Amino acid sequence: MRPLFFPAIFCFAALISAARAQENADAELVGELMAFHGSRAIVSAMTTHCYETTGLDGAYKTANDNWYLRNVGFLDLADRVITKLGGTSPGQIEAAETYGGTQIMSAFNQAEDKEAFCRSFLERVENGALDIDKQLAGILKRAQDIAAD
Repeated sequence: MRPLFFPAIFCFAALISAARAQENADAELVGELMAFHGSRAIVSAMTTHCYETTGLDGAYKTANDNWYLRNVGFLDLADRVITKLGGTSPGQIEAAETYGGTQIMSAFNQAEDKEAFCRSFLERVENGALDIDKQLAGILKRAQDIAAD
């Protein structure tokens, strides 16, 4: 009986190791999916900021609304896959949003020509360059594959 016991322990240890590796991969993917929410925060924060600092140019609000309409399905997909993978820790989405907003505001504050920065940002939002399927295509594909299973 002893010879069978040790291989069984090693097999069980290998299963635990494989399960932990999968949990780590799932946690990593959940973190990557948080970037979808970070993208939303970037677009929202900067279009709002530029709207306010450029004399209330309605093009910024329209661009934000259109970005959201183009990307809401991707945001929903990310949330569904995150739930399927075990969910998030409390505050993780808010942290991703805060990080995204902080990063874009930092870039704005460092820009020498704030008006040019806003115009360039508006153009990128309007032409879809900041859409999730363009910026995060690899992560999006992984999320779609998981959702299809």
